[in-house]
Amino acid sequence: MTTLPENIPIASARLPVAYEAARTALANCASIDECQDWANKADALASYAKQADDNTLRRHAERIQARAVRRCGELLKQFDGRGGDRSKNDATVNFAPTQKQAADDAGLSERQRVTAVRVANVPEPDFEAAVDSEAPPTVSKLADMGRVPRETKPEPAPAPPGFVRATELIGTVKDFAKFCRHNDPSVMAGAVYPHEVAQMRRDVSIIDAWMDRFIINLPE
Repeated sequence: MTTLPENIPIASARLPVAYEAARTALANCASIDECQDWANKADALASYAKQADDNTLRRHAERIQARAVRRCGELLKQFDGRGGDRSKNDATVNFAPTQKQAADDAGLSERQRVTAVRVANVPEPDFEAAVDSEAPPTVSKLADMGRVPRETKPEPAPAPPGFVRATELIGTVKDFAKFCRHNDPSVMAGAVYPHEVAQMRRDVSIIDAWMDRFIINLPE
């Protein structure tokens, strides 16, 4: 399980030799204007124009930054533990820091953490193709490429016509079925008064015809 020291010396962290050399060279280019002292002003003008139209250094810098951010994200994704109580100072306990704890210890803000992880989410072939292109995307655009889309729940189907009344019918039929289970039909028929028989027959006839059509139209 990946562990992380409590204090990471970011300020004194080592940098690759080639990176340091490139920083020094760029700093010299930014602070020393060799063309300014050229006697031939036409040569100086031509050189300035060429520098102004040259995006090589900027593209290289963007590629270096993009790869550094991606590597940060790849390392952060290894920290998926639930953390632990660091106050106990028990050297025998291997704490599993959360991703947020690892980012905090590395001096990264929440925004930097999220950005780095999103850049690391970009499939490697897509990342390399984008970074090595003639117009490397910004880190923000790379992070957009690595966004994990939120799972969207499908929209509920619209209620069919008669939905509310059908719900009422289900309850009514359920209650009537319960009544039928607990009451003998012959006893119920014998309990109907003579003056109620004609109306009862008409009502039952309507119900019987309606239920026939209802059963036929029920979905399989």
